[in-house]
Amino acid sequence: MDPQPVFYYDLGSPQCYIVGETIMSTLPVVPEWEPVLASQITGSEQQADPDREEFERLAAALGLQALRWPRNWPPDTTTAMLAATYAKKVGRGVAFSLAAFRQEFAGGRDIGDENTVLIAGAACEMHPVALTKGIELRSTTQALQIAGERAVNAGVRSLPAIHMGDRTYEGPEALALAGAR
Repeated sequence: MDPQPVFYYDLGSPQCYIVGETIMSTLPVVPEWEPVLASQITGSEQQADPDREEFERLAAALGLQALRWPRNWPPDTTTAMLAATYAKKVGRGVAFSLAAFRQEFAGGRDIGDENTVLIAGAACEMHPVALTKGIELRSTTQALQIAGERAVNAGVRSLPAIHMGDRTYEGPEALALAGAR
């Protein structure tokens, strides 16, 4: 039996959002959600401008809420990814990440804005003071760094990525390939 799959994601990626919304019902095993900074994986701070119409069609085909794009693009996801890392440490990683994805891509809010991060935290019953302090912890920063190193060591070169056993599936087809396995 293979170990638990790992879903590597960055909250600023619409591809990661689409996979995040569908992964739990597609894979036969619940994956570990591992927040990583895309810049640590790709080596680039700048994210490509997504094909918005394509993502809107895909979201509609999957029955997701209509996409509303944030005004500021690309987002600075550092604070949000620290929040996701802290949320994972306290057992709310998936709930926080889905709430953050939805604030950004269904609500059109800037994930780089601390208020958006706090709203996502409130949606999964994380107190704003606790979340703010958790983001600032050195251990949270270290955990996010280690998660990125773990992803690179697993062969991840782009996001979203799903690592299962000795295989890593990346990009828009990652979920379909991992699900077929």
